Amino acid sequence: MSSALQSKSALDGLARPGRYGKSTSEPGVVVTERVGLGIATVAARKGKAAALNEAVAKTYGVSLPSNSRVAQGPQVSLIGYGPGQWLAVSASFANEALARDLADKLEGLASISDQSGGRTVLRLSGPHARDVLAKGLPIDLGPRAFPLGSAVTSIISHMGVQLWQLDDTQSYDIALFRSLSESFWRWLTASAAEYGYEVVPERA
Repeated sequence: MSSALQSKSALDGLARPGRYGKSTSEPGVVVTERVGLGIATVAARKGKAAALNEAVAKTYGVSLPSNSRVAQGPQVSLIGYGPGQWLAVSASFANEALARDLADKLEGLASISDQSGGRTVLRLSGPHARDVLAKGLPIDLGPRAFPLGSAVTSIISHMGVQLWQLDDTQSYDIALFRSLSESFWRWLTASAAEYGYEVVPERA
């Protein structure tokens, strides 16, 4: 009897649900690993930027951001990280399905590369999420410098990340290369311990 292969989290055995660090009050940070996401890079082909934007808007109901912003569509979010380059993230098109759908719908307009097996995405929320990130991120996340919908490609404690703000409640998604997951997790949990943090599984 054969069974479908399932990808294993790079944080398997590390990101255990529970409460950690300071425990005298509500957790200052909530950490959730976003599992099973479809993740792909999208790069506009030469001379096709306008046609690509039109196709993305028609197919996915979202406009490609022209700078370092996140555009959230009904099924696919797109994060700008360079001229003519975006990171596409989707919970609706899980794992490799996103790259396949993008390649099919955007054929001839963009180069698509599946990143689902090579990235880890963590969601940080809570009243001290920004304080934790400030310990390692050389970017001002205050509302004036980093308003709702902002995104950045930067480093946290010498590890490359892509980070975007989801809403006005200090909730952030952080994408990093799978190979850095364990090191990043050690930094994150050490940095969040003083505020108390809770690891919460993603809801199905």
